[in-house]
Amino acid sequence: MADNKSGAHGGNRLSGLAELLRENADKGHPPVETWNPPYCGDIGLRIKADGTWLYGGSPINREALVKLFSSVLRKDVDGNTYLVTPEEKVDVMVDDAPFLAVEMEITGIEPHQQLIFRTNVDDLVPCGPQHPLRFSVDEKTGAIKPYLRVRGQLDALVTRSLTHELLDLAVDTEPAGVRSGGVLFLIPDAPPPLES
Repeated sequence: MADNKSGAHGGNRLSGLAELLRENADKGHPPVETWNPPYCGDIGLRIKADGTWLYGGSPINREALVKLFSSVLRKDVDGNTYLVTPEEKVDVMVDDAPFLAVEMEITGIEPHQQLIFRTNVDDLVPCGPQHPLRFSVDEKTGAIKPYLRVRGQLDALVTRSLTHELLDLAVDTEPAGVRSGGVLFLIPDAPPPLES
């Protein structure tokens, strides 16, 4: 499919998309799963592994714009991530996960504890059956990388400092796991985390 950087709106596509989103903003997250706009190509959006958004290779420094765009991300069955408005769908290259889980609060006590995460774009996500944790092992380092389902097919990578806190909550099952919202999320075998 053609790379359409100039686009139908001409000029800066980023401000055009932002305006479309503001015009169609509702409370909460828009129903992007129900929208079926035409695919409009790659306009140079990328989310780095550290959560930094880029447009045309340059960081997007406006936090409000990043939050606005993050609210209309969607990962489709083709495995690709898109920024979706009612009028168009454009590619977003994601280096790892589109969000980072940057804070965690624990309510209740094991085995009835609930983990609540805050993402780098201020989504509050209660870990449980609808927002599961999954653990993978980094092939290069052998480190455990936890991911939290935020919405749709979009995940947040749990930051390294939070990963240590999360692994400290592991219960002694075989294999070990972390419990939240009545679910035990199993941790794969991997080298133990580095001691602080």
